[in-house]
Amino acid sequence: MRKKLGLLLGLVLTGGALALPTHFPVPGGVAVIDLGGVTSHQPAARWNEQPLAVVAENGRWFAVLGIPLDTLPAPLEITVSDPAGERRLSVPVGIKNYPEQRLTIKDRRKVEPEPADLVRIEREKTHTEQIKRQFSAIPPDTTFAHPADGRLSSRFGLRRIFNDLPRNPHSGLDFAAPAGAPVRAPAAGRVIDIGDYFFNGNTVFIDHGQGLISAYMHLSQIGVRAGQHVAKGERIGAVGSTGRSTGAHLHWTVILNGTPVDPELFLGQR
Repeated sequence: MRKKLGLLLGLVLTGGALALPTHFPVPGGVAVIDLGGVTSHQPAARWNEQPLAVVAENGRWFAVLGIPLDTLPAPLEITVSDPAGERRLSVPVGIKNYPEQRLTIKDRRKVEPEPADLVRIEREKTHTEQIKRQFSAIPPDTTFAHPADGRLSSRFGLRRIFNDLPRNPHSGLDFAAPAGAPVRAPAAGRVIDIGDYFFNGNTVFIDHGQGLISAYMHLSQIGVRAGQHVAKGERIGAVGSTGRSTGAHLHWTVILNGTPVDPELFLGQR
């Protein structure tokens, strides 16, 4: 472990290997904020009380801020701390209009849950909120590979209407792939949760470091266990249609500082 941390520190100080996501500061997007030249003291950054990922590239420190979908187009303020003291930086947020998507779900309970279902949904919501807020110290590799083969179908942020009833926006990116197709880790990390969720079906959560967490939903099979370390490209499960789903596909969510953000920003496609 000590050797691994030493290698990571060396990468940070030289500004290598830890590439950044695309800077796209809109609701549901990511802001990449220049904090200054790399020194031996890594600065800390936070938004409100939530710590932010701080990584290095090309000899400079950068804070990486995930912007919630319901954020208004107005500047956000982050706080940066280093040996010189504490300072505040303003982060402008632009406008992003997401299209609408209408879907028909045959299982009515997945759209209008029964009272017993609502108890389960609330319990799972509390649990996943705790997962989303985890923050580990290891610098993340934010250059993600595709977690599945197949075309990109439903994109992030779509305003979703199930059976003519408005529901939460689409919190991830869908890959159209057949049932049983392999799902792979897009970057190295540690599996922090697996389970069968009411809406998400069979799900795997991976912690990539510093509040960067990914989730893989509707799986037909889970191939990892909680606490397991996975390498980039390692198989973690198989595509399925469990939970609230209209057919076999992979729903991939990327979470940054507690909020889902557009996964395509980590694939270098913008």
